[in-house]
Amino acid sequence: MKTLSVRKKDIDRQWYLIDLDGVTVGRAATKIATILRGKHKPSFTPHEDTGDFIVAINADKVVFTGNKWDAKQYHHHTGYPGGIRSISAGEQLEKFPERVIEAAVKGMLPKNRLGRQLFRKFKAYAGPKHPHMAQQPQPLPSWLK
Repeated sequence: MKTLSVRKKDIDRQWYLIDLDGVTVGRAATKIATILRGKHKPSFTPHEDTGDFIVAINADKVVFTGNKWDAKQYHHHTGYPGGIRSISAGEQLEKFPERVIEAAVKGMLPKNRLGRQLFRKFKAYAGPKHPHMAQQPQPLPSWLK
């Protein structure tokens, strides 16, 4: 048997729409990362971008289990000495609701050029409106949920 490696011209990309209303952050992020990576396709190649595009709406309505709203911390650095800043998950959801799901998905992708390329195919929006109607995103099929 020969191992088939997919070429860029043979990749068929779809656009999927995910509604995050009432969905647990980690469970949604694993499914999104799987689809971005292309692991749901029989033509999956680990070193190629074979995945699909994801448009996530209602990112402001995701949920965490337990007391993660207060206990979970997001960190960033300003670039200045002593410039580490922390914000709780609850505050992050109020100020920048998309960043909660984006951080979870980014953490589940490879930490290299491929991961950065995959993450560019993920679009998250706080409300139900999104500017990708021209691409006609389809709701996720039941076998991907």
